[in-house]
Amino acid sequence: MTRRTRIFLAILLIYAAGIGVLLYRVVADIDPRYRESAEESLVETSQLLASLLEQDVVAGAVITRRLDPLFHSVYARRFSAQIYGLHKRQVELRVYVTDRRGIVLYDSLGRSAGQDFSRWSDVRQTLAGTYGARTTRDVDGDPHSAVMYVGAPIRWGGEIVGMLSVGKPVQSFGQFVEDARARTIGVFVGSALALALLAVIASVWLVRPFGLTAGYIRWLRTQRGLHPVRMLRQAVGMLRAAVAELRDAFTGRNTVADYVQTFTHEVKSPLSAIRGAAELLQEPSMPQPERVRFLGNITRETGRIQEIVDRMLELTALEARRVLDQTQAVALAPLLHDVAAGAQAAARGVRVQVAAAADATVEGDPFLLRRALGNLLDNALDFAPAGSAVLLALERGPRAARITVRDQGPGLPEYARDKVFEKFFSLPRPGGRKKSTGLGLAFVREIATLHGGRITLANAPGGGALATLTLPLRAGG
Repeated sequence: MTRRTRIFLAILLIYAAGIGVLLYRVVADIDPRYRESAEESLVETSQLLASLLEQDVVAGAVITRRLDPLFHSVYARRFSAQIYGLHKRQVELRVYVTDRRGIVLYDSLGRSAGQDFSRWSDVRQTLAGTYGARTTRDVDGDPHSAVMYVGAPIRWGGEIVGMLSVGKPVQSFGQFVEDARARTIGVFVGSALALALLAVIASVWLVRPFGLTAGYIRWLRTQRGLHPVRMLRQAVGMLRAAVAELRDAFTGRNTVADYVQTFTHEVKSPLSAIRGAAELLQEPSMPQPERVRFLGNITRETGRIQEIVDRMLELTALEARRVLDQTQAVALAPLLHDVAAGAQAAARGVRVQVAAAADATVEGDPFLLRRALGNLLDNALDFAPAGSAVLLALERGPRAARITVRDQGPGLPEYARDKVFEKFFSLPRPGGRKKSTGLGLAFVREIATLHGGRITLANAPGGGALATLTLPLRAGG
């Protein structure tokens, strides 16, 4: 067996093991994530119906007469809803109501009226004032008959006088789980084939570093005399080339796995919100204002996913670059004024002040530098209080230019100081605004690295946050 074949098989085995472990973890995580999403939507539904019943409580007695005609009509409805690969034709939600002792007052399926449900965890915990939920099989030994229940208290005069539990058969969203598993396995099989091709290419690349020794010896034979400095320089150059090729070959899988995990984690929340809103929109009795609100939630969360995807593509392309392809002299003072003029500061009630007493010129990509400064300024504007000012300043040192962006916001929490440049890490925005994608500062760090500089973020003296971008000056600039 040749050396190239052994290297190819070793890389293939490593990739296969990595892909197998990652596939197992992702597939095993699909079902819990779908259950969490379904449970979250059931929580809102149960709270909604419990609030409706609270309007009919008389002297602490729960009146359920409005539920019977409602569910009779709902169960009789027939419709056609194509939800991706699932064709839904009827409502599968079920509801039961108990009094304060856990005795069933109403059951939408007509099976359990008058029975004592106080032993069930959703009833017991809800009547005790805590969150109650359970998953129980309708038929013992049949996992496909499992039903997820979520309870909500019914209050009268501040006292819990009963509870309402909403159930949904697990099988109704189990079809989504199976479809997601099949799609995930398909994607990973395609990825495995692509990685096998990469292993072939990498095995060819990896043979070259082992051949560097022979090449170095051949080079020595062509030299006349003993030249230690030249020999050392040649050896260092060959070693640097070998390390670069080894690094490229071995880091590919880790980067892909990291992106898959972080991206999956980040889109889980908006996907859950979209799925929950879509399920609630199927309710025919939903008021029009509520319907408009849930449609707005779907539009907003879809836009958030699109923004995450776009930012991830930009960041991935930037990380793949080791050096700047084309550079030019960039004057920083005009760039600062240009970025400040284009910022959406007035719409947020914040002023942007530029302080650049002296200009400085760096060697770099003006588009990337503008993006970096724009991200820093947008980040500062997000945290700046209305009516305050964000200061964008330029200082020139003997060897480097320093650009600072300071806001007058709440500053950086202690726990976040080591995490702000991590992908997808984002702090809550003041005023209850949504968090950002968490990719902006990671993008700035990559741009600073490509330009031979660095970026830091810390609390400013006197309050607020202070971002500092340091760039080496251009020779003669």
